[in-house]
Amino acid sequence: MIQPRTRALLVQRRRPHGVRRAQDGVKPMPRYIRASRSAALAVAAVASCRPRPEAGANASVEPAAAVAGPSMEPVDSGYADVHGLRMYYEVYGAGKPLVLLHGSYMNIPLNWAHIIPLLAKDRKVIAAEMQGHGRTRDIPREFSYEGMADDVSGLLEHLKIERADVLGYSMGGGVAFQVAVRHPEKVRRLVVLSGVYAHDGWWPDVEASFATFTPEMFKGTPIHEQYVGSGNDPGHFPEFVQKVIGIDLKPYDWSKDVKNIEAPIFMAIGDADGVRYEHAMELFRAKGGGKMGDIHGLPESRLAVLPSTTHIGMIQRTDWLIPMIRDFLDSDLDSAPPTF
Repeated sequence: MIQPRTRALLVQRRRPHGVRRAQDGVKPMPRYIRASRSAALAVAAVASCRPRPEAGANASVEPAAAVAGPSMEPVDSGYADVHGLRMYYEVYGAGKPLVLLHGSYMNIPLNWAHIIPLLAKDRKVIAAEMQGHGRTRDIPREFSYEGMADDVSGLLEHLKIERADVLGYSMGGGVAFQVAVRHPEKVRRLVVLSGVYAHDGWWPDVEASFATFTPEMFKGTPIHEQYVGSGNDPGHFPEFVQKVIGIDLKPYDWSKDVKNIEAPIFMAIGDADGVRYEHAMELFRAKGGGKMGDIHGLPESRLAVLPSTTHIGMIQRTDWLIPMIRDFLDSDLDSAPPTF
């Protein structure tokens, strides 16, 4: 799940001075430890990775500070008091509302800085920071997808938005599913990028890696720096790491409820993502897919498997994703197939 060049940089950054490589005579780390460690570092690395403007998003990555990209100021920002939480949010642009829900350990700038300017050209983009993330301080409440979904619903009420499109990435995809399940009247259309609706929606080795996450794996990464830079107590960072990953250490399966979501769903995964192909296809079939559109017509929901795209690479594929997202949100979703 992590780019080779990024992995090399991370490993180099973490190797103490004087420690030899395996080829210098040191016994190599067992494969299962390397795999789990790479999975955790991949989460941390996503924050520092941005696509080169002139190259493919997965071709190479470099520190965000070294890459110039579009930026814009929010037209509104603040805190919404929801369920004992002071939830931080930012609003960009004007038009039909679209809510953005970030991935685990991330916040608005880490997940969406390069995406918001592209989506806010003709719509109102509401970006929120989940419990304990960014500027939304943690409270004595267990982390749960259901709880975070209720928080999003409360934010929409705070902003006096009756109905919105909802887009979630990774953990945010799980929250997005739950918003549509628990508050269906507030969701017009749903976009889920590299997210799952059951714990076994991840490839088995990915799911197994979650239990290996430790705070030490994140030290010195942009995720750790942003956590502290947002005004959080550095002493609580270990608790934050364990609390966030805890939601994926317990089995869950929302298959029945998610398949009954009435809102059209656009689900996108990478062909080298952490999400199983069968998991995404199962939902697409339940939403009317798995048939020849020229004979049966087109379903309202959509599925995309992006080539040469990893879990991290998904949010870097703006050249592909943004047109697909905009078309899905703006289309009348006519089921008539094309003709010659």
